[in-house]
Amino acid sequence: MSRIQETFARLRKKKEGALIPYIPVGYPTAESSERLIRTICESGADLLELGVPYADPLADGPTIQEAGAQALANGTNLGSCIEMVARLRASGLETPIVLMGYCNSFLAYGLESLAQDTAKAGVDGLIIPDLPSTMADPWAEVFRPFGLDLIFFLAPTTSETRLASVVQKSTGFLYCISVTGVTGERDSLPEQLPAFLKQVRTVTDLPLCVGFGISRFQHVSDIIPYVDGVIVGSALINVIKEADPDEVEEKVRAYINTMKEATRTVVSQS
Repeated sequence: MSRIQETFARLRKKKEGALIPYIPVGYPTAESSERLIRTICESGADLLELGVPYADPLADGPTIQEAGAQALANGTNLGSCIEMVARLRASGLETPIVLMGYCNSFLAYGLESLAQDTAKAGVDGLIIPDLPSTMADPWAEVFRPFGLDLIFFLAPTTSETRLASVVQKSTGFLYCISVTGVTGERDSLPEQLPAFLKQVRTVTDLPLCVGFGISRFQHVSDIIPYVDGVIVGSALINVIKEADPDEVEEKVRAYINTMKEATRTVVSQS
């Protein structure tokens, strides 16, 4: 059983959902990034989504785009992301880690080399927003022998045909998008979101994790009965951005603690 599978199984027994924070590697500075990632994991993250900075991140809203641009300016690349994961694992970190990046970065690195190096470093899976499930077979053939999960997106607008393809090709968990568009904080979640999640639940046993717009305790407590986990990105980055430099870790710890507590409000409605 993989780290990702073990984590969801453990949380299911405890009747709580997974908190999955997202942060670009190398943000806010190259020097502070690794320390901040450790703080996030120690404060309640059940899985960790690490962003590989990219110059044209199509799925990212302004907040994550800005953070990714800062990480690029700090000298972060795919190689340094993999090296950081290796250091985190060597220090004893057991939190499942998923890399989120775009096709061009991975192709430039070389898929076979990427599979070997990420698996050796301790990466558990990959999220590739611009890789359609219908074109993913060659990637899966390279990654899955190394135990790397490929995690795909599902949106409320996904057709039944596309939904079937995504469900068939995904491993690890399904990334369910709460709204159409790009990432970013939102005041409220769509009223139709529970119905969408219930529909997806009828066609797969994979864990369902919802992202895009999840930023507050109330968001999590409202939606966690329908899913297995929530992904928080833009709101976390804003916490980092708005904090005084000497208070960043304290503010991040408090935010992660609060959001994790919200995942414990599960009363299943699936």
